[in-house]
Amino acid sequence: MQVTVDVKGEDDVEVDAGADATYADLLSAVDLSPHEVTVLVDGRPVPEDQPVNVDHVTVLRLVKGG
Repeated sequence: MQVTVDVKGEDDVEVDAGADATYADLLSAVDLSPHEVTVLVDGRPVPEDQPVNVDHVTVLRLVKGG
């Protein structure tokens, strides 16, 4: 399944998610850590260990810069 990962403030990325992919797997594919972002589906946060069952997610960075 192709999933569009919309990282706010950056470019959208198309990720090929396997049948057992989780939201953490999507984050790994775009080089982000679950500790620095929140994944949203339809505007609501989802747990990183939940299986992906949508074709578009939004990712918000919680920490940026330093």
